[in-house]
Amino acid sequence: MEKEKSISINILRIILIILLLCTFFIIFGFSSQNGEQSSGISRKVTEIILKVSVNYNQLEEEEKEIVLHRTESIIRKIAHFSIYTVVGFLLMGLLSTYKLKEKWRIIITIVIGILYAISDEFHQSFSPGRSPKITDVYIDTLGIILGVLLVILIRMIYKKIKTEYCKDVT
Repeated sequence: MEKEKSISINILRIILIILLLCTFFIIFGFSSQNGEQSSGISRKVTEIILKVSVNYNQLEEEEKEIVLHRTESIIRKIAHFSIYTVVGFLLMGLLSTYKLKEKWRIIITIVIGILYAISDEFHQSFSPGRSPKITDVYIDTLGIILGVLLVILIRMIYKKIKTEYCKDVT
């Protein structure tokens, strides 16, 4: 039984590492885009989101452009926050498979996440038309923290369900 548990933990670790590396690869790919490519993707995503709004569709073309420009900035920040939430979730999930104190899991996850966010912004500085922004690192950090909190919440729910199940069985 102990050997089976060890094998499943190792499989889980491998899956989490692969997913984490894929997420890092996606972030790296986005940071490698030049300013025009990056803006083009953001603009298309923003247009898709806005087109489902009846109010947006009723605006004049000039007004649409203003709304599009303002909304695009928000969408970019949400994208940063979201992908770094995934990073925090995967890192914390991975560290949860090791016998570490909760405090250290949280600290290690946040530190690795922030270091990657900083390196990502530095990497962007080499892409034409892009520049690093400290505000993006702050947003990324908030995403990482949300990912950590989600793992903690899921583990709490799992333990509660497991405890209730064990009560029902006995």
